[in-house]
Amino acid sequence: MLDPGHNSELPPIPGKRYFTIGEVSQLCEVKPHVLRYWEQEFSQLKPVKRRGNRRYYQRQDVLTIRQIRSLLYEQGFTITGARQRLEGEGAKEDITQFKLIVKQMIVELEDVLRVLKS
Repeated sequence: MLDPGHNSELPPIPGKRYFTIGEVSQLCEVKPHVLRYWEQEFSQLKPVKRRGNRRYYQRQDVLTIRQIRSLLYEQGFTITGARQRLEGEGAKEDITQFKLIVKQMIVELEDVLRVLKS
């Protein structure tokens, strides 16, 4: 079942525009080959590909990957079930994604506050 505190163990997402597959692997605690596989299975994952076919993920991609990770590893969904969950109406109101976004906003606001205080 979903452990609400589990995602808090994942590192905060830095305030960058693009992330390499290695960075996303660390941010989501998922191996790069798993990320490449998930790109084939989930239409929502479409990293920008540049020179030499290198992948560059955006913040929304990282959040989506964390959501997929939660569905598969914590909530026990199959790939098919997770895909249906992401594509279905419930995906728009998915509390998991909402919580991740709120946590990330808190981290970013704390960073801004720290800079303003210095």
